[in-house]
Amino acid sequence: MQAIQELYKIGRGPSSSHTLAPERACRLFTKEFGVYPYYEAELFGSLSLTGKGHHTDAVIADTLPGETKVIFSLDWDEEFPNGFYIRAYNDRHELQHKWTVFSIGGGSIKIKEHELNWNDEVYQESSLKEILALCEERKITLLDYIYGYEPALRDYLKTILDAMIQCVDNGLHTNGRLPGKLNMSRCAADLYASALKADVREQTNLKLMAFAYAASEENAAGNTCVTAPTLGACGVMASYMYYCHEVAKLPENKLIDALAIGGLFGNLIKTNATISGAVGGCQAEVGAAVSMTAASCAYLMDMTASQIEYAAEIAMEHNLGLTCDPVMGYVMIPCIERNAMGILRAVESAELSKYMSHIRKHLISFDMVIRTMNETGRQIPRSLRETSEGGLAKEYFDCD
Repeated sequence: MQAIQELYKIGRGPSSSHTLAPERACRLFTKEFGVYPYYEAELFGSLSLTGKGHHTDAVIADTLPGETKVIFSLDWDEEFPNGFYIRAYNDRHELQHKWTVFSIGGGSIKIKEHELNWNDEVYQESSLKEILALCEERKITLLDYIYGYEPALRDYLKTILDAMIQCVDNGLHTNGRLPGKLNMSRCAADLYASALKADVREQTNLKLMAFAYAASEENAAGNTCVTAPTLGACGVMASYMYYCHEVAKLPENKLIDALAIGGLFGNLIKTNATISGAVGGCQAEVGAAVSMTAASCAYLMDMTASQIEYAAEIAMEHNLGLTCDPVMGYVMIPCIERNAMGILRAVESAELSKYMSHIRKHLISFDMVIRTMNETGRQIPRSLRETSEGGLAKEYFDCD
């Protein structure tokens, strides 16, 4: 598996696959080849179909240092369904360099013509079964396992935690409308105000949802957020971290360790399935975020490794088949509300694990549900995998 540092990334919304990944690729392209007067970026897959709504064309034009033409195409013959070509031309419009870039989810990229050292495998184990067996054999904890491979991870996760807290705080203190033709107003501040007036039974849930709205609205506005594991699903983990930091007042070092635990489960999903909505639907984004956050929550509830696994498994199992059908290509409907519902499901998954694990042994392992999620993603129609060609996106246009 790759480093957890490659899972959590700070970047500009609204989509890790559509803005963060192209921006990283374009910066690398310029660093590798220098500045040219003319560029072309030819987009394929969901980068093409929802690129306007996700501002892919804008971030590419802003990043490449010359005059840039963005082309929206459909079919290509490359191995991965979501990607683009970058081409550099001299002042006589003669092609000088070309890269084939794959946007593989969560802002991560692969380049056909160029090896990337951040894609190096850091962890030797690739399944939770292997990891738990190793921990049992060596009498170590999951945290011992993680920090043994990534000794500098705690310092990195401190920056991630700070960015999550800042993102939610910004969202809670910003009003107005989100960019784009949907003309949607921001709701986080009003929802939080409602939470403060609600009865005790409702307050915690409403606060969690308000925090998820805050981060997701910041993402939809194209502001700085954290992939967890993607920008479209950034509100789930950020909401939980904000609640634990600002409301529950848990120690910062515990939250950093909780991020590490969640990151391990996100890494396993990324390795054995996908975190790309264009490949696996929203089960790969919000579903993965709920699973990661459930693991973090279970850790903070002092659960055993087996109980943490059960929490992450419950969370993913009940997001299987979740489609990705953003209305008009914006990361707004159903994405923002889905993040708010996701944080509640994450906490409930951890709570269910805590009590059910004392009643009976769970029969479905985390590895099993991830293999199922991968197979399910392959069977989700292309129209429901971040293309805006089906589902709610189609219904909205049909009824408009």
